[in-house]
Amino acid sequence: MQEFRNLRPLARIYIAVVVSLGAATVTYSVETLYFNHIDTQWFILAALTLLTGSFTVKVPSINASISVSETFVFASVLIFGPAAGAVTVLLECLIIVFWMKPGGRVLYRVLFNTAAPAISIWVSGSVFFLVSGLKPYSQYPRDHLPPLELLFLPLILFTALYFLLNSWLVAFALGFENKRSPREIWVRNFIWLSVSYFSGASVAALIVTYHQKFDLTSLVIIVPLLVVSYLTFKLAMGRVEDAGNHLVQLNKLYLSTIETLAMAIDAKDQVTHGHIRRVQTYATGLAREIGIRDDSMLKAIEAAALLHDMGKLAVPEYILNKPGKLSVAEFEKMKLHASVGADILSAINFPYPVVPIVRHHHESWDGKGYPAGLRGTDIPIGARILAVVDCFDALTSDRPYRPRLSDSDALAILNQRRGTMYDPLVVDTFVRVHDKIAPEFTTDETLPSVLDDIATARKHVLTPVVSPVLDEIVASADETLTLYELARDLSGQSNPSDAADAIANHVRRLIPHSLSVFYVLDERTAELEARFISGNGASLIQGMRVPLGQRLSGWVATNRQTIVNSDPVLDFGDAAREHTLGLRSCLSTALVFGDELVGVLSLYSTELSAFSEDHRRIIEGVAPQAAKSVRSVAPSKDKTSALPIRKQFTGWPNVH
Repeated sequence: MQEFRNLRPLARIYIAVVVSLGAATVTYSVETLYFNHIDTQWFILAALTLLTGSFTVKVPSINASISVSETFVFASVLIFGPAAGAVTVLLECLIIVFWMKPGGRVLYRVLFNTAAPAISIWVSGSVFFLVSGLKPYSQYPRDHLPPLELLFLPLILFTALYFLLNSWLVAFALGFENKRSPREIWVRNFIWLSVSYFSGASVAALIVTYHQKFDLTSLVIIVPLLVVSYLTFKLAMGRVEDAGNHLVQLNKLYLSTIETLAMAIDAKDQVTHGHIRRVQTYATGLAREIGIRDDSMLKAIEAAALLHDMGKLAVPEYILNKPGKLSVAEFEKMKLHASVGADILSAINFPYPVVPIVRHHHESWDGKGYPAGLRGTDIPIGARILAVVDCFDALTSDRPYRPRLSDSDALAILNQRRGTMYDPLVVDTFVRVHDKIAPEFTTDETLPSVLDDIATARKHVLTPVVSPVLDEIVASADETLTLYELARDLSGQSNPSDAADAIANHVRRLIPHSLSVFYVLDERTAELEARFISGNGASLIQGMRVPLGQRLSGWVATNRQTIVNSDPVLDFGDAAREHTLGLRSCLSTALVFGDELVGVLSLYSTELSAFSEDHRRIIEGVAPQAAKSVRSVAPSKDKTSALPIRKQFTGWPNVH
């Protein structure tokens, strides 16, 4: 009975009521048959019911079966009355249970599946005799049976009522048990089973029409009809099951295609790699916990969770992967991804409402979100769910500019935004069930290897392919000699520009690159100025200023961390790809003297993944000496004249 206790209270009450009514109906029917001295011919019908009940056809997609024994159930009612029908259907149910696998004999289901048909046949049989004015056929003389035309319309009513009562009783039970709509279950799985009931009633009419001759020889006519009926249903159910399996496979293929596309987009956004898979799990789980049962809406949320970042295809990568806070202009570009993603997906004829969820997943409960400024329940429920889980996963994931937050801290932030940014009901439900619906996988366990390669190739820090030349450099005497010569040359330099040139020339021997830039900190404006530059395109970069915390070099300065093989686009925008520069990778480290930030040294290369961990070690070894040499030219706090700002890149947002 543990399975019964695990049901929801409403389901337990419903099943208990039906079983109780069924028990009362069967008890009354058995007493009626006993005291009325049932005709021995009923035992023939009972035996045929037991025999044909062994040949069942499984109904695809639900835990139900049908058989051709309904013929003898109908015949029992017409000949001997509703009580005989209730006992006959009880025998039919018992023989079906007998042939079930032991694991499928859950007690409360067996009792319910026995009670529901007994109630249905007794009620519908009683209505039949009440409406038609007829008596059970066994009470008529053999030569004075009612004509078939008197039986026709009441029999249709009898059959329809029996079918509706029996199917809806089961549909409600399945709905309560599986938290689904009974109407949806009935329409999808039961409505077409009415054919079985009406065919059974037709054969039963044939039996009672020839009741005065009814004996074993009449089975020569009846049995072939039942065999044809059984084989027809078995074939039909097989085709339905095959079609259902084919549909499931197509849906899996469709979802897998969407998922692969979404994960490829996810790989483009380096800092959120693996984000969409977690969001999908959270979103679908939260939707069910909130009470969404509509299969179309659940599939819409599942697909939208995968595709909600589709619009990032239109956002420049240097914005997506910027290691710091976005400027106003950059944020405006980032905001476009919701509308752009929805517009892209509008070209796909989704069978469920995916596009509105993608378009509005950044709307706010108070109407201050984007792109349409919707508020409250005007925001699609799928978008409200996606907004909460999207935020939670972002807060609990590592970013270049901050470590991940704990679950408790992230939930505290969601509660702070409850009623302003997010739907209070969605937040409250998520806080209550987030542990229950959390993904059980990690990105590495589920990500296809090809997409993992894509993502890995785009990370800020890549695993380099070390060339034979670099192998020779590692821990070599040449490296030691070069660093010694650099220290000696710098000790004799009084001109900062000459010192920077000396550093660039010596570093180039150990770390091949096409452009080196010394960014010097201007404490007055909290900006880095590109002061000492060596290599191709130096004139384009001279005087460029980068606010602390922004772009690539600004993030390195703020966090005082070295970044290997990042994209120069993060510093120079699209100009990094132009012919004059053609830059593909960057090695950047902070210049710190004591505890004082002096600036940043960034090396750029036209090769992809040009820098190795050995190069990181070398530049970090050079940095302290370089910081000491550059420190003398860093603008002091008390200077009032601003340094000239030279040529900026065309199209780069004004961040001053």
